[in-house]
Amino acid sequence: MSETARYSQGTRRFGKVNWLGLYTLAQREALRFLNVWTQTLLAPLVTAGLFMVIFSIAIGPRRGDVMGVPFTHFIAPGILMMTVIQNAFANCSSSIVISKVQGNIVDTLMPPLSGAEMVLGYLAGGVMRGAIVAVVISLGFGLTLGLWPQHPLIMAGFVILGAAFLSGLGMVAGVFADKFDQMAAITNFIVTPLAFLSGTFYSVSALPPILREITHVNPIFYLIDGARYGMIGTSDSNPALGFAVAFAATAAILTVAWLMFRSGYRLKN
Repeated sequence: MSETARYSQGTRRFGKVNWLGLYTLAQREALRFLNVWTQTLLAPLVTAGLFMVIFSIAIGPRRGDVMGVPFTHFIAPGILMMTVIQNAFANCSSSIVISKVQGNIVDTLMPPLSGAEMVLGYLAGGVMRGAIVAVVISLGFGLTLGLWPQHPLIMAGFVILGAAFLSGLGMVAGVFADKFDQMAAITNFIVTPLAFLSGTFYSVSALPPILREITHVNPIFYLIDGARYGMIGTSDSNPALGFAVAFAATAAILTVAWLMFRSGYRLKN
């Protein structure tokens, strides 16, 4: 290898990581949602507020306390986490699908990025969007309901883990889908049911035994339950167990995404 080639490779890659490429991909994914912040950051706040208003008016007065807290305080963490994971999923899945449909996915595949670097780049954008959405909604709940996290570090951990899990799922869905209708089907029939049927608006202790067992298989249940513990200090399951299950699920889905990027599955054709 010539001196020029070695110098070029050395400046492009420090050690074994393409830091410049990784930073560029992460920056692109962040700018995608920051440039349209009214859709990606303001809209989730409005949606979360509408959920709170509707459930407060329709159910709140008759529902009473749930697990020792007002009903609105009980559902607030679930709505927050549901919004976070939906946005993290949308950020990664839409980026990949749009690139595939428009034919510019080659711009991501051609640079010297490994499968792990591509996963981390997309992951950075999804987690950043999810974290910002969580901060915005938390401020909204605090200012309107006087509801501030009792265990902020625990809540932050579950928010980041939830955003990472759904970012990974978004990558897998984006790689698998070739058209927008396929992506819509995955969102409508997989992601949305998993989010809604995971204790977002109710305590799983009120479910029949068989439904309770099914719910405990859903990783999103542990994310929502952990966020609820971080926000109001009460939960249906042990937060430590929830973190372990969610971490394992996140590691598994990110591994699948890495294998897809590494092999070029449904990307290089």
